Amino acid sequence: MSQAHAGTDALRAEVRAWLEKHLSGRFASLRGAGGPGREHERYEERLAWNRHLAEHGWTCVGWPQAYGGRGLTLEEQVVFHEEYARADAPARVNHLGEELLGPTLIALGTDEQRARFLPGIRSVTQMWCQGYSEPGAGSDLASVSTRARLDESAGEWVIDGQKIWTSLAHEADWIFVLCRTTPGTTRHQGLSFLLVPMDQPGIEVRPIEQLTGGSEFNEVFFSGARTAADLVVGEPGEGWRVATALLGFERGGSTLGQQVGFARELDDLLDLARTNGAIDDPVIADSLARAYVDLEVMRANVVRGLADGQAPSIAKLVWGNWHRRLGEVAMQVLGAGGLAAEGDLDRWQRLFLFSRADTIYGGSDEIQRTILAERVLGLPREPKVNA
Repeated sequence: MSQAHAGTDALRAEVRAWLEKHLSGRFASLRGAGGPGREHERYEERLAWNRHLAEHGWTCVGWPQAYGGRGLTLEEQVVFHEEYARADAPARVNHLGEELLGPTLIALGTDEQRARFLPGIRSVTQMWCQGYSEPGAGSDLASVSTRARLDESAGEWVIDGQKIWTSLAHEADWIFVLCRTTPGTTRHQGLSFLLVPMDQPGIEVRPIEQLTGGSEFNEVFFSGARTAADLVVGEPGEGWRVATALLGFERGGSTLGQQVGFARELDDLLDLARTNGAIDDPVIADSLARAYVDLEVMRANVVRGLADGQAPSIAKLVWGNWHRRLGEVAMQVLGAGGLAAEGDLDRWQRLFLFSRADTIYGGSDEIQRTILAERVLGLPREPKVNA
């Protein structure tokens, strides 16, 4: 056995043993709680669990040790996320800070910004949300119209505009905002990446109720909201570079943990199909078999492509469509009874409804295909149509 494999095996055993010991007592009932479409579920208890993880050094595992992380390699991070998913541990509440903003500040922030914000992210005492999408700028992020001007006399940025689909904005202490700071610019030019406190009179958060009944997404309105002049990541006008760098951190080692969760969903759906007899329908049996094969292929491709700079676009296309199809198969397995709900939706109805968004959020299929066509295959750039 190579030294590298011996190291990952030891880490796997350590993570597995720690989770088995600590997902007990007051945390035992949290197994499986939370996740996409269920971020509202037992939020305070999951927050307490996240802080428990932090106290024992299991947050920000991929961050350098100098910033409070464990400095795990990509392979080691995969081990952690796989074991976390296998334990059916609750969905963590600080993904945006830990997996997105933290690595961005480590790579592009100032020493002062890192000293101010990284400790709170690592300890899960400072919650973040993401201010990217707008009513007129979803997948086409370069069309953002939220604006900020520098009030030099006050030493502050003044922000006006609107963001939408802002996950957990109602729970966040801070928001990182992509906005236009150079008047007269368009597209990628003149954007800046600002760090903005949520608790101030110039910010209003309105929940958006989903088909699944939850409201983890929000609209955020800025009306003269303010943040300090030095809370811009990178130079003013470099926001596009910072924003795209952050998106590059979005899908890393945690992607394979996601595959473990998908496998559990498929296993549970197979159990349901065997129990209610749906497995005897050859069409449904074929759909379930295809889902199993596709999941194995997806995992193999993710493992092979983690180090590939374009792998995130491929992975997003594959898992988003696979998960949406699984929701459709789930409704086939449920049969006519799945069309009605008494009170709350069951897990399969919720899967079907929420997975319709899997091919949209985090970069729509159309955007991912354009990235692959232009940057990987070298095809001509898509013509831009001026509004």
